[in-house]
Amino acid sequence: MAKKLYVGNLSYNTTEDGLRNLFSGFGSVASAKIIFDRETGNSKGFGFIEMGSDEEASAAIAGTNGREFEGRQLRVNEAMDKPRRDRNVGYGNGW
Repeated sequence: MAKKLYVGNLSYNTTEDGLRNLFSGFGSVASAKIIFDRETGNSKGFGFIEMGSDEEASAAIAGTNGREFEGRQLRVNEAMDKPRRDRNVGYGNGW
C-alpha cells in the first residue's frame, strides 16, 4: 500500500518532475505533488510524495530528510491526515 510523505522547505523553483526524480531513487513513486498558492500561483515551498510501500517510504525519509536539494535542506516525514474543517460552521448562526 502506498505511503504518503510530507516534503518541506522546497525551493520555490522545484518541479513535480524534479521531486519525483529525487524520490525515485528510493523506490516506486506513485505520485508527486507540489502545493501552490491559489491566489498567486506560486509554490508554497512544500509538497507530498506517495511511495509504493512502507519500506520504500522509510528508505526515502532516511535518504532525503536533511539532505540539500536545489539549495534547500529538505524536511521529510510521514504525512499526517489533516482533518477537514466544515466550511458551513458559523454561517446562519449570527456570525
